[in-house]
Amino acid sequence: MKLTSLFTLGILCSTVPALAAAAPVYGPQLQGFDYPYPVQHLSLNSQQQQLEMAYLDVPAAKPNGKVALLLHGKNFCAATWQGSIEALTAAGYRVIAPDQIGFCKSSKPKQYQFSFQQLAVNTKALLDKLSIKQVTVMGHSMGGMLATRFALLYPNETEQLVLVNPIGLEDWKALGVPYRTVDQWYQRELNTSAAGIKHYQLSTYYAGKWRPEFDRWVEMQAGMYKGEGKEQVAWNSALTAEMIFTQPVLYEFGQLKMPVLLMIGELDNTAIAKDIAPAELKPKLGNYAKLGPAAVKAIPNASLITFADLGHSPHIQDPERFHQQLIKQLQTK
Repeated sequence: MKLTSLFTLGILCSTVPALAAAAPVYGPQLQGFDYPYPVQHLSLNSQQQQLEMAYLDVPAAKPNGKVALLLHGKNFCAATWQGSIEALTAAGYRVIAPDQIGFCKSSKPKQYQFSFQQLAVNTKALLDKLSIKQVTVMGHSMGGMLATRFALLYPNETEQLVLVNPIGLEDWKALGVPYRTVDQWYQRELNTSAAGIKHYQLSTYYAGKWRPEFDRWVEMQAGMYKGEGKEQVAWNSALTAEMIFTQPVLYEFGQLKMPVLLMIGELDNTAIAKDIAPAELKPKLGNYAKLGPAAVKAIPNASLITFADLGHSPHIQDPERFHQQLIKQLQTK
């Protein structure tokens, strides 16, 4: 082993236990983790059960009459939109940021037929409760797949669509990634740890560049896997992972009629189940420098903004630059 490798291994060994020991414990609905804005709840009767959908409703500083609907990714929550909420409300937008059923501060049912259609219907129910007729929809990661499905189901309610490093720009199963059952996903999720989350986020979300403020989002996710409800959390995570893998939306990109803006950190390498993909296929998956332009070609009224030095979460990694571009683009529509 090279000296540099030994040095890196030493750093990991010395820091990982400290991180794991310091990670707080949260309940299955993120009890104990504070959001930057007051959390409200929508009561949903869905699939013969009563569920609660948590959400943030943040007013604009000087309202422009527009509403932004922010849809989080699989390993994210409404709280991780904090920087975007600040930028959008300062620009005049009222912001609605829900935690989807199965995620974060929302209910985690024992059994649920997860689909992007169902999550979109739940989200529309929230907008109906709030008497909101039209929104700018912004989705990140898995939220990009959901935002696309929402826009397809509710084109009249979707003024414009913003996709931030959306996953699902390629069909992994069609490319040859093996299927992983829900039970296999569940066993994998049970092994989730703060150290593993940080390692993954470092290489994928932040392109190898870590800052102390990112630790909060590691703790947010890891804390639910340390609490008494960890099995419930892992099971819902397994169900939604299977949903993502088996329900591609890219084949319907051509049906999107509203203006679509893609904002892509090109150093992203996200691909669901890439860890079990054939060795010759792995390097070809999650190439966002190619996936972004390909998506723009497939969508009738689309534009693309790229960040050559950023990863999967450009709005968190470089919030000032990202939001400057976002607001500029929204104001030109």
